[in-house]
Amino acid sequence: MYNREETLAAFGRLLDIMDELRAKCPWDRKQTNESLRTNTIEETYELCDAIMRGDNMGIKKELGDLLLHVVFYAKIGSETGAFDIKDVCNALCDKLIYRHPHVFGDVNADTPRQVEQNWEQLKLKEKDGNRTVLEGVPAALPSVVKAQRLQEKAGNVGFDWEHREQVWDKVEEELGELRREVKAADGEKMEAEFGDFLFSIINAARLYKINPDNALERTNQKFIRRFNYLESQTLEKGRSLKEMSLAEMDSIWDEAKRKGL
Repeated sequence: MYNREETLAAFGRLLDIMDELRAKCPWDRKQTNESLRTNTIEETYELCDAIMRGDNMGIKKELGDLLLHVVFYAKIGSETGAFDIKDVCNALCDKLIYRHPHVFGDVNADTPRQVEQNWEQLKLKEKDGNRTVLEGVPAALPSVVKAQRLQEKAGNVGFDWEHREQVWDKVEEELGELRREVKAADGEKMEAEFGDFLFSIINAARLYKINPDNALERTNQKFIRRFNYLESQTLEKGRSLKEMSLAEMDSIWDEAKRKGL
């Protein structure tokens, strides 16, 4: 059960350990923001993996690893006088209060959609906030996630379909254009139209409250399970996949589907 005093004591313990490591451990002492960056990205993906598996113990572990990085960056910041963990917490608290006027002020927002729209408008008004609607989308985001975030931000300021069903006309339009370029066999145009088609599919997912990255990862994992089953069954028969006909492989694949893999 959550206990506030124990939680604050645990966070204080973490800060004390970080101070000790930074002072006495040769590895921790030499780290910089730049040297930690790639590890932070890796830890974030490991957290995502644990979430997709529904592994609560894994989520706890990976959240700890990410929290270590937050504390580490704050410690480095404190050494240069740029900021410390207190500044990080206070800045976050101030931002949360400012962006939730329906909780801490007198603004009305009765639906998640209204909250999202208010959020984007408030970000544009902040002193150090985004100067344009799309500025807050990191350039380094994976393409599927980036497309979703671009569409969400545009939609939050009204650039969206009046009715979500209209998106399917756009999907069909983009598929038709892709098929024409495939028939013409123009590699560059095929790639461009394939990108447009994917963008429209991701937009459809957004409108129907489907997370496209999660959906694709679930399909990835399903493919891995079924293909591993196909490979294992083939090896048990003393054969290799290259020796199998497509019909034989399809038969085992269907068997994996029937087993719920």
